[in-house]
Formats: sequence, C-alpha cells, structure tokens
Amino acid sequence: MNPDLNKLQPYPFQKLAALFREVTPNPAYRAISLHIGEPKHATPQFIKEALTANLDGLANYPTTAGSDSLRGAISQWLAQRYGIPAPDAKAQVLPVNGSREALFAFAQAVTDRSRANPAVVCPNPFYQIYEGAALLAGATPYFLNTLPENNYALNFDQLPQDVWQRTQLIYVCSPGNPTGRVMPLAEWKALFEMADRYGFIIAADECYSEIYFDTPPLGALQAAQQLGRSDYRNLVVFSSLSKRSNVPGMRSGFVAGDAKVLEKFTLYRTYHGCAMNPAIQAASSAAWQDEEHVAKNRRLYAEKFSRVIETLKPVLPVTLPDAGFYLWLRVPVADTTFAQHLYRDYNVTVLPGSFLAREAQGMNPGRNFVRIALVAELDETVEAARRIAEFSR
Repeated sequence: MNPDLNKLQPYPFQKLAALFREVTPNPAYRAISLHIGEPKHATPQFIKEALTANLDGLANYPTTAGSDSLRGAISQWLAQRYGIPAPDAKAQVLPVNGSREALFAFAQAVTDRSRANPAVVCPNPFYQIYEGAALLAGATPYFLNTLPENNYALNFDQLPQDVWQRTQLIYVCSPGNPTGRVMPLAEWKALFEMADRYGFIIAADECYSEIYFDTPPLGALQAAQQLGRSDYRNLVVFSSLSKRSNVPGMRSGFVAGDAKVLEKFTLYRTYHGCAMNPAIQAASSAAWQDEEHVAKNRRLYAEKFSRVIETLKPVLPVTLPDAGFYLWLRVPVADTTFAQHLYRDYNVTVLPGSFLAREAQGMNPGRNFVRIALVAELDETVEAARRIAEFSR
C-alpha cells in the first residue's frame, strides 16, 4: 500500500461520529443536521429533464475534454458572470466530475517530485481535500492561519522564505470555507506577485461563488484580468454546479485558466479516466445557461441567514458572511463540547471548527468555533437556530 495513506487524518465527519459515539440525542427533538455542506434545496426540474432526455448518450464513451457545447456554455458563463473576455473553450476550459475530484487530482498533476521537498500551501481552516491531495502527491502541506483579528486574510508572512521557495502549489478558497470571506483585489495582487516570485501555481476554489447577498464575489479570473494578467499565468479556477444549482449528486464542475497548465492536466485526466457522463454533460450545459434558478436559490439562503441571525444575535456573536452558506461562529466553550452537548440536549448537529483545521504556528485556528451549514429548508433551519439559541443562554 502507498505509505503516504498513513499520513491522512480521519475526515471531519468521521471525527464527529467518534465524538458522538457515546452520546444519545434527546428523543424529544427530531434530528436536524447542519454539519455538512450538502444543499437540500430542490434540484430544478429543467435540469432533471435535460438529464433524462439525453440518456441515449450512455451508449457512447465520453471524451476527457468534454463536449464542445458544454465547454462553450462554461466559457460564456464565465464571460457573463465576471465581465471578462470569454476564455478559449478548447484551451482554457475543462469540464470535471465535480470540484472535489479535480482539486484532489490537480496536486498529483502539478507536483514535481524531482525537486527537493515540494511544498503545498493552503489556508487554515480549510477543505480537507487540499491536505490529502498534497500528501498523496508526495508534498508537505503548510498552513496559513486565517484569523478573525485580521478578517481571515491570507498572511503570507506566516511562512519562512525557504518554504515559499519550495512551494509548487497554493490552494485558496474564495468565498471561503468555512468563513465565507471573499478575497479582495489587493489580496489577489499580493498572491499573484508571490506566484511570480516563487513560480508556484494557484488553485482557486470558487465553488461557493454564486451564493451571495448583494455584490457578486470577485473571482480569480476577474481579478487577473483587472490586474493585466489576461493569460491567467499560473492560475487555475475550480467551480461546480453542486451549490449553485443544487445538484451535488451530478458531480459536475469545471476548471479554467492557464492554457499551458490545463494542457498537462488534461493529459493527466486522460490516463486517470475522468470523463464526464454524456447525459450529465447535457444537463450541466443547460444549468450553466440559466440564471433564474440561481437567483431563486440565493433568495432562499438570504432569507435563512436573516432569520437565523435574528434568532442567534441576542446570545452569540453572529455576523453575516460575505458569501456562501456557512456561519463560522465563535462559541463560549470548547467547540467539541459545544457540538457534543448541543447534539445531546437538542438533537442538532454542527461541526466543531477544530476538526477543519490543523495545529500551525502554535495554534489551531478552528478551536472555539463551530461551522453551521444553513442548507436545510427554511422552517427546519429556523427551528435549529431556535434550539441553538436556547442551548446557548
């Protein structure tokens, strides 16, 4: 077996199951789960119809590069959403089986093991796929703590120059998981300058980009265009329909950006066998071409955030994030204690923040926070917030 598998930690939900193993939830309350970022809103009917109308495509092997119609739809969506020139659909866009799979595979494709001690940098707390991808690519992960005292910004000074000199890849997430923070243009500028100085590739995870409240979040390709980097050198963006269109089971997303990087990534995926199901390609193309259902989705989340914040504000320091569907909430006791006792007393499941982070620079930045995913239907979400407020009094 690959010895690097022994370096992987249990996934956060496995840690949560272990935390709850000896706890019996209060049977007076029905269970409400807010620990996992799985959208519960209904999948739009037109996407289902596009999927079933194209089932004949199952008779054909799909190509790794995907259909011209899907790549064209993604390119046009990027242009309209971010106000940028349409990326070259053949060279700068690649459909993938969800952003999770692509984020993991990307590290395997870009890590140069011939260079001594390759490093991969990611924010902390973070989406756990980043760490696993780094370890199984033969690299060492390093973490940038994102802290409330500086608005969860990426502070590049946390790592010494010798680490940056060995860095081949950095994962960033905007809007962030779990904080919901959107990276401003000045932070992108600093990151691009770091990439130019040290030669690493930027993997920009943007799967929460379409859940926002007022201003659409700045995207990485958009920032690059505004800063005169129209070739998107050393930049690849990852996006998905899962949150945008409530189709997590379709496993449909894309990567876009630097054509030279994507050429090599496409070669890797050709051997990896990652072509997208033709019926899913057709449904995905339909989804990327429609914005009405996305706007409706945003309104549902906005109403939930408004009601939940109103309920929690008297007892906990809750604020509206920039975007996304998570509340990153500081709690008055250990995050594991808060989650365990809330489950025990009120049958509501939230995720301890320390499970989403690693000890770095002498601290675990997720400690004393919990992540609450406002993914359930409105009534259930508001009921969960009421129970959390009652528990916190």
